[in-house]
Amino acid sequence: MKNNSSTYTNYLSEATSKAPENRAFLKKLKSKRPSDLDKSAAFLHHKAFEDIDCLNCANCCKTTSPIITIKDIEKMARRLKIKSSAFIDQYLTRDEEGDYVYKSAPCPFLMPDNYCMIYEDRPKACREYPHTDRKKIHQILNITYKNTFVCPVVAKVVKGLKTIYK
Repeated sequence: MKNNSSTYTNYLSEATSKAPENRAFLKKLKSKRPSDLDKSAAFLHHKAFEDIDCLNCANCCKTTSPIITIKDIEKMARRLKIKSSAFIDQYLTRDEEGDYVYKSAPCPFLMPDNYCMIYEDRPKACREYPHTDRKKIHQILNITYKNTFVCPVVAKVVKGLKTIYK
């Protein structure tokens, strides 16, 4: 049975209340780099999705913007039947690092029912989110920490990692 949005809020609230502890743990995990970290994180990732349904949450789409690549722009523009330059002008801006991101949150393609209007052509970063099942996860533990405040799956994965790697 999937949990409801109030349960998701509880995961995020717990991540916020344990922020210093989580930051220290992930920093230690990054330097320690257990050989089975990717396997453990992937297991916890898939386990978390047994309880969490993105369509009941969509907090990532409501609060953050992915980095959007040129390839993403081309796919989304084609999907919307507009030129890439028009897509950039209408939807994107550059962040402090010079990457393309959406001009504002929520995502302009998030529909009221939390479905994505361009799901088949969504950006690579959206397809891979929340990144807790990727190889070499030790390389993105700083991002993982930040995502504990956004995604209940990430908060649950980090909580599980803390149980495994006390």
